[in-house]
Amino acid sequence: MADSGAIRADAGARAGATPRQVAAVVAGNALEFYDFLTYAYFAVQIGRSFFPSADPSSSLLASLATFGVGFGMRPVGALVIGRLGDRFGRKPAMLLSFGLMGLGMTGLALTPSYAQIGVVAPVLAVAWRLIQGVALGGEVGPATALLAEAAGPGRRGLYVSFQLGGQRAASLAAGLIGLALSSHISASALDAWGWRAAFLAGTVIVPVGLVLRNSLVETLSRAPADEPPAPGASVARIAGLALVMLSGGTIGAYVVDYLTTYATTTLHMGSSVAFFAPVASGLAGVTFAPLGGWLSDRIGRRPVMLGSWSLMLLGVMPMFMLLEHSRSALTLILLSAALTALGVVMFSAALAAVGEGLPMRIRSGGLGLIYALAISAFGGTAQFVVAWLTRLTHNPLAPAWYLTGAVAVSLLATLAFPETAPVRAAGRLDRLSSARIPA
Repeated sequence: MADSGAIRADAGARAGATPRQVAAVVAGNALEFYDFLTYAYFAVQIGRSFFPSADPSSSLLASLATFGVGFGMRPVGALVIGRLGDRFGRKPAMLLSFGLMGLGMTGLALTPSYAQIGVVAPVLAVAWRLIQGVALGGEVGPATALLAEAAGPGRRGLYVSFQLGGQRAASLAAGLIGLALSSHISASALDAWGWRAAFLAGTVIVPVGLVLRNSLVETLSRAPADEPPAPGASVARIAGLALVMLSGGTIGAYVVDYLTTYATTTLHMGSSVAFFAPVASGLAGVTFAPLGGWLSDRIGRRPVMLGSWSLMLLGVMPMFMLLEHSRSALTLILLSAALTALGVVMFSAALAAVGEGLPMRIRSGGLGLIYALAISAFGGTAQFVVAWLTRLTHNPLAPAWYLTGAVAVSLLATLAFPETAPVRAAGRLDRLSSARIPA
């Protein structure tokens, strides 16, 4: 048996991933995010099922706290599964994370309600969320590393963006299912079994995902890296700045995912109208994620990130004010689509940049851990925080203030982040060579 240290990347994979390989990564990643996003969209109904209370806001907060519990396990998943991806290969790590997610989402969907089994119900709900947190924490690092390594230097941003596009496709699927359920069954049926049906719809894809992932070509190599790091791109600097950048990005992503709950609980819009938010978010994400990755491959990671952050900083408050004033489906759709478009453009460039800044030997675990820490500390708490701030201040613009602050801090971190895109690095080296060689 060959030693794990002797793993070599397949030459064909290094030259460029096949459409089947990209589809295997994206489809599995999308299903894992479908589960997490479905919980966010049905937080109200899940709260009533597992955390009944005379005060609806207390039930919602308990449900959102359980949603956040899963994020607390993401660093564990990143450390364990991500490290396995660096030691034994990206493929086995991704198979493990996918299997755990299938187990967690099936278990949650089949757990009886509080009315049926009492306090055991919320205990089981928390346990399933912990398993899902480990799975998703271990997913991002190996999947992003595999896509970046299979793409080659000139297409890393584009290939990594397919992962984000898949996540938004999951948002679209979850939103369409939620819209269909809320439009065709009663509110009581949605509480009793509708949200469970949404979860079980995802579990049908688990066997297909496992088969697809088993067909992946390994990209992990023990060969020395053939590209020098960008100037100033030490591992410590990359990790610290990336943690701040991705924290703002995850806050933005989960505030967008909260808009379905925000529309019904804070703005008192109908459930069928509220589910237009994830549909709009999904369409925008699928459309703009590849654009962000493509642009970052051609003009550099930093310009794309800085442009996205700047537009978001200027636009968040006016867009929320417009929604609060009109409370219409159209403004909800526009807000969801605009924030998602800017977010996925930024994330496509950011994930490629962080991956490029980390050596291959720690790329899977390092990227996964940075992302997991950011999302567990800030993304996982975002929905609870904005719901709590709204309740505390009685101000419907509380989510906008929170998101604006996060964007401002992340913008500052991006200004200090080194450029890692090969196209910009090559230009910098050419200028240095021209300056040193006399005519």
